[in-house]
Amino acid sequence: MPTVSFRVPALCLAAALVSGTPARAQLGSFNPPPGPQKTFAIKNVRIVPVSGPEIANGTIVISGGKIQAVGASVSVPAGADVIDASGLRAYPGMMDAGTSIGLSEIGQGANATVDVSEVGSFNPNAQAYFGLNPHSAHIGVARVVGITHVVSRPTGGILSGQAALLNLAGSTAPQMAVSRNLAMVIELPRSGFGGRGFGGFQAAQNAANTQDVNRTRTRQLDSLRAMLKDAEAYGKAIDAYARDKTLPRPKQDVVLASLVATVRGQMPVLMVADRATDIKEAVGFAEENKLKPIIVGGRDAWQVTAFLKDHDVPVIMTAVMDLPTREDDPYDVNYGAPAKLAQAGVRFAITSGDAGSEARNLPYTAGMAAAFGLGKDDALKSVTLWPAQIFGVADKFGTIEPGKVANLVITDGDVLEAKTNTRYLFIDGRLVPLDTKHTDLNDKFKDRP
Repeated sequence: MPTVSFRVPALCLAAALVSGTPARAQLGSFNPPPGPQKTFAIKNVRIVPVSGPEIANGTIVISGGKIQAVGASVSVPAGADVIDASGLRAYPGMMDAGTSIGLSEIGQGANATVDVSEVGSFNPNAQAYFGLNPHSAHIGVARVVGITHVVSRPTGGILSGQAALLNLAGSTAPQMAVSRNLAMVIELPRSGFGGRGFGGFQAAQNAANTQDVNRTRTRQLDSLRAMLKDAEAYGKAIDAYARDKTLPRPKQDVVLASLVATVRGQMPVLMVADRATDIKEAVGFAEENKLKPIIVGGRDAWQVTAFLKDHDVPVIMTAVMDLPTREDDPYDVNYGAPAKLAQAGVRFAITSGDAGSEARNLPYTAGMAAAFGLGKDDALKSVTLWPAQIFGVADKFGTIEPGKVANLVITDGDVLEAKTNTRYLFIDGRLVPLDTKHTDLNDKFKDRP
């Protein structure tokens, strides 16, 4: 049986660069492509399946992009490429559910590399999938820490558009996309509020500003409600025409068509909200319009855990590593928030809190939550199984089980610790090279005088 050698893909890449037809030079990519889907057997590895107890010394068989077998007494198929992972650990690939990765390369100072939002307030037909840059340098440095798939979402306006679920390997958007239309993104306008001010004039000015903001907010919310109602009616008209072609054919409307699955509760809605009052308003608006909400942000979610639990609304937490926003908050208010949600029984997932460039900090963000009260097992679930469950893709991702997509990371230590190194990485059953822009620059400059 052949044995897989470490960093063979890097040697192949070097050969390509010497050959004069480098894939990287042609594509402008820092992300070497993964190898083919083959049959692999990862032997003598400590398996952390997430869905059950650890296996101290076991074997994982991968074939056709799927996990075929897992256990302590699994046989190695004939002809499989064998990886001896003695002393290493196998984890399911992590999922960052709160990024805009691939949509923004240099957020400040290079506008041509940013494609996270569209002009206007209502863009439900905008799709992150069509703005994706598969060769973003952020992808390579994110996946080598064990992040194998992400939710990339548009931002801006009130109806921002549709988020996509992406595998972090592939040279084109179709190769990376697991779901082009995973969720709709809505950010409700916030209500205005006046500061204390000094003197009567300032107080009056603040009150006037608050009234202006609230009037604008009311108009925007009315417009959003009307659009959702129109989408519901549009969907009914399309269905009626499909049943009876003698009816007038509805005029095609790409904006309303993109909202049909949302208003029918078939597509979840990412409701961006941080303040406790905004979280409650977002959930109330979603229920009023029969939407399926997922809170994104959730900085103050720990203050409304009973509300979230009662309404069974999950939270994608993006502020775990943020500094406190109120002067009387303790320094660890955000570090300890996941533990409070877990204790209250609120469904949640932890994200890096970064749109792209620092998504690679996801495992350490979960590790910080574990250091401040969240159980170690729960911290791992918060970046593997729980986000998959929240988005309805737990049948594919989140655990090491037969039938799941073979997104795996093999490490030399605890995957949530910064000192841990990734030794092997699989995405969609393909062995992924561990070279990145960072390793390239290190190799280029480490020996300079």
